[in-house]
Amino acid sequence: MERKKFLIVTAGGMGTRMGGSVPKQFIQLEGKPILRLTIERFLEAVPDVQVITVLPEAHIATWRQYCIKEDFTCPQRLVKGGFTRFHSVKNALAFVPDGALVAVQDGVRPLLSIGKIRELFTLAQNVPALIPVMPVTDTLKVLDRKKDGTLAASGESIDRSRIFGAQTPQLFYSELLKQAYGQGFDTLFTDDASVAERYEIPLTFVEGERLNIKITTPEDLVLATAISQSRPV
Repeated sequence: MERKKFLIVTAGGMGTRMGGSVPKQFIQLEGKPILRLTIERFLEAVPDVQVITVLPEAHIATWRQYCIKEDFTCPQRLVKGGFTRFHSVKNALAFVPDGALVAVQDGVRPLLSIGKIRELFTLAQNVPALIPVMPVTDTLKVLDRKKDGTLAASGESIDRSRIFGAQTPQLFYSELLKQAYGQGFDTLFTDDASVAERYEIPLTFVEGERLNIKITTPEDLVLATAISQSRPV
């Protein structure tokens, strides 16, 4: 039997790297907040998905008012963000039942294609954890920072062919991810896959999309604008 689908959209940060007074998830792209575009993408791909949006406590009322004013009638549960992303996801998981399929998506990744979202949800029905990744194309250097702030070669080398960057959404059997998030917090928990891996949940990896960028800096916003204006749906 197919698992019910839940989507946790993490938008609990303040976006300090973007600068300005507006958190990055509320910055306009294509005339809409980035957060709205992200949610709309999933609703178009998977209309029956149940949305849980994690926001900074200070902005929950603002987002609610925006949704009413702009007639964004997506049914969604609004959840207060935590001290870190780990704590934000943990807060949201309290509203996800066991036996479901839960996807955790960065609120500032609005460019993932409809087809890829559907593919991920289909594949995730049959594996406990599904993680989209992309091969790293840059040449990587391991450097040491000296006392004067300059960088020096460490003598170490990295086989680039084995290095991949993880993307979101990352999809899990909900009961397993909830158990994994029962662990104590560790600064090495940088995404849901790292939390699941520590709990020894087997991970399945699938190729993501190069244009599924996370908008965290002004340069990212310029790139996202160019992509959204030029790419097909």
